[in-house]
Order: sequence, then C-alpha cells, then structure tokens
Amino acid sequence: MRIWNKINLSKRIYILLCSLVLITSTGGIILVWYTYHIDDHLTRIIEKNFAAYKAAEELETALVNQKGFVSYYLLDSNPDWLRQLGTYRQIFKERLQTARDLAEGPMQKEAINRIAAEYTRFIDLKDRVIVHYEMGQEETGAALHPESRDLFFSILDQCEKYKESHMSMVSEVKENARTQARRLRVTAFTAVFLDCLIGILLAVLLLKQVLVPVRMLTLEAERHEAKSRPKDEIDALQQSVRELIGDVDESHNKLAKSREHLLQAEKMAMVGQLAAGMAHGIRNPFTSVKMRLFSLGRTLELTEPQAEDFDVINQEIRHIDTIIQNFLEFSRPPRFEPLAISPSEIVDAVIQLVHHRLKAHDATIEVLRSQPLPSIEADAELLKEAMANLIVNACAAMGSGGHITIREETAADAFLGQAVIIHISDNGPGIPAAIQKKIFQPFFTTKENGTGLGLSIVDRIIRDHQGRVDLFSEEGKETRFSLVFPLKD
Repeated sequence: MRIWNKINLSKRIYILLCSLVLITSTGGIILVWYTYHIDDHLTRIIEKNFAAYKAAEELETALVNQKGFVSYYLLDSNPDWLRQLGTYRQIFKERLQTARDLAEGPMQKEAINRIAAEYTRFIDLKDRVIVHYEMGQEETGAALHPESRDLFFSILDQCEKYKESHMSMVSEVKENARTQARRLRVTAFTAVFLDCLIGILLAVLLLKQVLVPVRMLTLEAERHEAKSRPKDEIDALQQSVRELIGDVDESHNKLAKSREHLLQAEKMAMVGQLAAGMAHGIRNPFTSVKMRLFSLGRTLELTEPQAEDFDVINQEIRHIDTIIQNFLEFSRPPRFEPLAISPSEIVDAVIQLVHHRLKAHDATIEVLRSQPLPSIEADAELLKEAMANLIVNACAAMGSGGHITIREETAADAFLGQAVIIHISDNGPGIPAAIQKKIFQPFFTTKENGTGLGLSIVDRIIRDHQGRVDLFSEEGKETRFSLVFPLKD
C-alpha cells in the first residue's frame, strides 16, 4: 500500500487502465482460443467416431444380410443363393477393413481383430455345413448348425459392442467439451470479476483524486456567483482557468508597461540632468560662434567658394544646435509643429544636409522616385533629424565606399490604410537578428562612443507622426528602414 501511494496519480491511472485492458484482452483471447479449440476438437473427434460408428453399423448390417442363404440353398439347391452369400461376404470384408482403418487405440483394434477371427471361423463352419449337405451327410451338417448359429450371434454381439464403444467415445468427448466449457465459464467469470474490481478501483481513484479535487478547485476558482457556468466540472474549471490565465496575462502586461514606464522615467530623469549640463557647456559657446559668424558675414567680402563654405558652416552649426535641442527635449514631449509638406522635399533637404558626411565616407546615395510624394502633416525639422540620423548610421555601418538607396512609394498598409513609405537601405554588414528588437531601446548601442539615443529618437519622431518604423536586415547583405506615414485626405 505504501508503494502504491508513492506512485503519482497519472501512473496509477495508467497501471489500472493497462491492467484492465490486459485482463480483458487476455480473457478475450483465451475465450476465442477455447472456442476454436473446442470446435476443432469436437468436429475432428465426432466426425471420426461417427464414421467409425457408421462403419460398425454397416458391418453389422452386412453380417445380418448373410443369414438364411445357406438354408435357402439347402432347400432348393439353387446356386444363386451361394453367389449372393459370397457378395455379402465380400461386403462384410470391405466394411471390416473400413472399420479396421478407423479404429483408434488398442481396445478398438483388438475388438476388430476378434470380430475378424470369429467371422473367419464362422465362414469356415458355414462352408463345411454346405459341403456335408452336398455329400449327403445331412446329420453331420445339421450338427454344425447350432455352433454356426452361436458364432453368428457372437459376432453380431461384438459388432453391437463395437458400436457402443464408439458411442461411449462420443459421450466422452461430449463430457470433455462440457468440462472445458465449465472451465471457460470460470475463466470468463474470473476476468469479468477482475475487470469489475479494477473498474471500481479506477472509479474510486478518479472520484477521490481527480473529480472531487477538480470540483473543489472549480468552486475555489469561481469568483462571480452570478456568472453562468457549465454544469460539467471540467468545462467549468477550463473556463475558470482561461479567465485566470487572461487575468494573469493582463496583469503581466500592465506590470510590464508599468516597469517600462518606470525605466523610461528613470532614463528621462538622467537624460534631463545630462541635457542641462550640455546646454550650459555646449549651446552657449555655439551661440557666440553664430553671432561672430553673422558679424563676419556682414563685414567680410568673400569670394563665391568662400561664401559657399561660409553658408555650409552656418548650416552645420544650425544642425548641431538642432541636435542639441532634440537631445534636450528627449526627456519631455517635443514641440510638434506640423505643416503640410511633401516627404520628397524633406528627403532632398536631408541629402543636401549630409552631403559632406557622404563625401567623407566615400559613399553614394540614390533616390528612386517616380514622382514626388503627396503632402502629409509633418514637422519638417523633426523628420530631417530622423532621416539624417538613419543615413549617418548607415555611413558608419558601411565604412568606406558604401551605397545608400532611398525609395519612395505610396501603398496600402494593413494598419494605417493608404500610406506614404520611405525605404532607406544600405549595403552594409546588416544587423544581427539577436539585437534587432533592441536597437530602438534608449541607450542601447553597439558603438564604443555611442549614446544609444539615435534610433530611439527616430522611433519616437515617427510615432509622433502617427507612423511606424519597420526594420528588415539580413546579415552580410543589407539593412532597410521603412518609414511609414498615414496619408490623410
């Protein structure tokens, strides 16, 4: 009992079910085998004994048919009686040989041999009677009649006993069949009893250790009494478990969002402190530089190349000022100032802005545009910042001699409906699949001197425009960022 209690529930159920199936299948196999065995045994023995019985009966008939022919011959001396007697004697010998072939066991063979021996004496005696009568020795022949008559009835009696022996064998087989049938019934009743016993044990086990705990668990999982529940305990428990899993998933999602918000808040606080220091350390000197450049621009007489360089310096300084402004505003919602503008104009402006960066990396850029994109509500400066960030990252990833392709299109999007899509792809080494889901997280970077804010700013800018950023990257081949914006009427 202790060993049984140490076995877990599933194994105990399996053991009982296997025992039930084993006993049932074994009993069925034995039952079928006994059926075929008894049927074959009875058929074989009864057929053989019936044939032997029939042969004994024919033997007896052949003997009876020989009676009276000698008397008829002595009365009218007609030789036909002797010929008919010879015919029946031959029939008797054939029946005797058939009976000898069907005899089984030493007792039956001995009985056949006795019949054959006495029949031989009977024939000899009959032939002597005929000879005596033909020689005129009627008294001698008449004296042999009683002896031949006794032999005749003796042979007839032995034939009858031989028949009865076969009948007794049939009765024995019948009794043997009854005995085997009784054994079969005992085996069947035993199997049924064991099946019932194991079934009761299995039912008790399922009731006490499955159904009752399931019912209790269902009642414990029931939280809303007014809510309709299935009558079946398993269905009710399944419904309750689904609801509990749904609640757990919802709680987990809420907890994950809360954790994410908390982490973001901590990061924003740190970025705010960092931005405050950078604002005082970097922005003020650049303000002085812009003022001095403005003064120089009004007083100096510059050649055309010098004026172009002067304008580029001013643009780069304004670009740096914009980056610092975005960095300062990363920890708080940006001032979103949307205007109707074509994204194609922003793409052209960004290419002019990063021209020197492309030249420094010996990179080429190609724009695939069938026609300018339709206007959308967008903050041009923020989109310039996002696209420039992606192009600068592509240049850094490709190294020297890379190629960037910008492809513009309008297409139907499953989530945004009709949309404007800008694909920015490069032929760099690609982004490993293991980190593709992390690159938009703030402060995640694979660069030694990176801040990990570039792609997170891009993602937030695109989301502020009610769009999204799709990433496709294959290691060793390419990386493509797709900026998807909703196109409104």
